[in-house]
Amino acid sequence: MKLTTFAPEFAEALPILEQIEAAGFEAYFVGGSVRDNLLGLPIHDVDIATSAYPAEIKQIFKRTVDTGIQHGTVMILDHGNGYEVTTFRTETGYQDFRRPDSVTFVRSLEEDLKRRDFTINALAMRADGEIIDLFDGIADLKAHKIRAVGVADERFHEDALRMMRAVRFESQLGFSVTETTQAAIEKHAALLEKIAVERIHVEFMKLMQGIERQNGLRTFIDTGLYRYCPDLADQLPALEQLTALPTVQLHDESAVWLVVTYLLGQTPAQAGRFLKHWKSANDVIDAVKAGLVLLPKLLTATADQWDLYQAGQAVLVISLQIAQLVTTATIPTADWLERYDRLQIKQKADLAINGQILMQNGFQPGPILGKTLAILERKVVLDELPNDTEALLKAAK
Repeated sequence: MKLTTFAPEFAEALPILEQIEAAGFEAYFVGGSVRDNLLGLPIHDVDIATSAYPAEIKQIFKRTVDTGIQHGTVMILDHGNGYEVTTFRTETGYQDFRRPDSVTFVRSLEEDLKRRDFTINALAMRADGEIIDLFDGIADLKAHKIRAVGVADERFHEDALRMMRAVRFESQLGFSVTETTQAAIEKHAALLEKIAVERIHVEFMKLMQGIERQNGLRTFIDTGLYRYCPDLADQLPALEQLTALPTVQLHDESAVWLVVTYLLGQTPAQAGRFLKHWKSANDVIDAVKAGLVLLPKLLTATADQWDLYQAGQAVLVISLQIAQLVTTATIPTADWLERYDRLQIKQKADLAINGQILMQNGFQPGPILGKTLAILERKVVLDELPNDTEALLKAAK
């Protein structure tokens, strides 16, 4: 196969390939960018593989950065863009089931491609647009299949995270894992325990945010991968509920964790511990905990202005999204958002009175002052007082 037109990202990087070739070496666009170009999807990163060794690349280009020199990766800086160029390599020994014990630079493209994870990611493209497909990746793209390169057992033993990548690609691309590859995932699922939680987290998020998350979730469950993820081993019923939800894409990480923790039946405190085990960021944890307070009230139409105020707009938006997912009842989203917009204040700083004003009018510093401000804040939110300095000062006195 030979492409006659290039995506803009390839066109911009083409001079890099041509300069490497002019120096007497091979150079190719490789991996996900080639796959996504063939699928007509947006290209995020352009990766280049070459027969030139790192020292040779640094002689060809004036501006380079050693981003992963031990693995043969050098970043070339070109007109404001950075392109990672990696030498063809083979790898041996995977004691931690993630990283190779040793890397050997080679001059063979085939040796480099056969160490990659899936056939659809083992594609290379020359500067003239010719696609190098040594493992029938194009056929798998057309058949919407995810197949391990070579022997699946070996690929997952080399890098156990590839099992999560397989189910993630099912979700992102709407593809299906082949029977042989799925059997290998099931066989080696326990190796996932060897992988850092942070890396599993990234793949699980991409799975849950994909266009066909039911695809990925189904294999995630059927292969037993879930049993080796933080606090999910005993949560099969909740995971099955996840697969039954409508196919609505979730773009926000907090929304993903809100629906997961809600279906797990967790309290805000339990969710906090659960998400700590998943190494989630503190702002995500706070949003999910607030969402777990608000969501049941949205589902029962019992949320008042104070509930909306405490949650904040961002949490309200994701809570409404999840409310529509987990119930067949109609959720009046526009009405809830309008009620939030009508709040006199959206945060404490919006209050027309503060501690300094109260002290200027005779209040003494201490607990009483703080309690007074808290009462005034709540009354303004509930429209029991106007957000007016004089009216609030009179009420305070």
